[in-house]
Amino acid sequence: MTTTQIDPDQARPAWRSYGPAWWLRLVATYALAALAGYLAMRAHLPLPWMLGPLFACGAATVCGARLQAGPHMREIGQVLVGLAVGMRFTPHVLAAALNLLPAMLVATLYIIAVTFIGALILRPLARVDATTAFFATAAGGMADMAVVAAARGGDTNAVSIVHALRVTSVVSIVPFMVFAFGEHGTAPAIEFAADHSLPMLLLAFAIAYLCAQLMRPTTIPNPWLLGSLLPSAALGASGLLVVDVPGYYLIAAQIMIGVWLGLRFRRELFARLPRVAAAGFLVSLMLIVAAAAGAETLSWATGLPLTTSFLSLAPAAVTEMVLTARAMHADAEMVTAFHIVRIGLIASTILVVFRVYRFVLRSHYEPRV
Repeated sequence: MTTTQIDPDQARPAWRSYGPAWWLRLVATYALAALAGYLAMRAHLPLPWMLGPLFACGAATVCGARLQAGPHMREIGQVLVGLAVGMRFTPHVLAAALNLLPAMLVATLYIIAVTFIGALILRPLARVDATTAFFATAAGGMADMAVVAAARGGDTNAVSIVHALRVTSVVSIVPFMVFAFGEHGTAPAIEFAADHSLPMLLLAFAIAYLCAQLMRPTTIPNPWLLGSLLPSAALGASGLLVVDVPGYYLIAAQIMIGVWLGLRFRRELFARLPRVAAAGFLVSLMLIVAAAAGAETLSWATGLPLTTSFLSLAPAAVTEMVLTARAMHADAEMVTAFHIVRIGLIASTILVVFRVYRFVLRSHYEPRV
């Protein structure tokens, strides 16, 4: 019998019930994260302010340390990233993205096919049922896929582990690959006058945050990023409100996201399902290799730089891939457009693809006498 796992981030008590021990863990967690980010920066690691906290908090959590992420911190970090990227969507960028829409659709179909194959590989390797294997490898959000899998009899713990490994593998490996083998882009700075005043920045953040909140009840994955990015892009492209998000805000956002990712590595889950974890990591590596191979074709067909193509095809982790694109001075807006199309298409067709998957593996779903 499958039990639905409750994320501790979603089961916190009210603010008034937080005791001194909770506050001490919170301060210690972000102090560790900030120190790890600083050391990663001094070591010239890619995305230091996110990967440093991710590695440090992940290692500490696996070793049994009781770390504590702040309520709503990851979501605030995603809103900041969505605001910063959305403000760069000029009419020229939107027109260029529309011209590449056919390529985005084909790229999404490629990702669906690759994750379909990944499910076929994961099932025997991890020794999980076919439904669990499908939703564990689908290129959707971890929470969304776990919920859908539970409704169809899948193992939510296994789905969560594989998705956590996929996201952290992509976040940890892809930036190193891009920085080692990719070429720095020449994406221009904002081509229009942006308001640098704090009141306008707070107004833009409030609008982005409110829109993200309104998108939460929908079935769209990652509402905090997309819900803030889309209205920000509309405001920036129209010229109604154009602000520049300072770099230190994005550093804070990366620390928030890195801490949250690191805390996904709960030791008890990996100890209970080690075979699933090992198989999930291998499939994650396969997805990364497939994205790199597909990027060669995408770059050749569209003329996009290889770095932009690779980040556009990287399986999930849209926030982190956009941050990597910004760090490489690549076309972060085009990377965002590819991921938006992928998220929208996969979210709307996931159950159709699942029916095809069931048909392919119908012998594993048919009742046995």
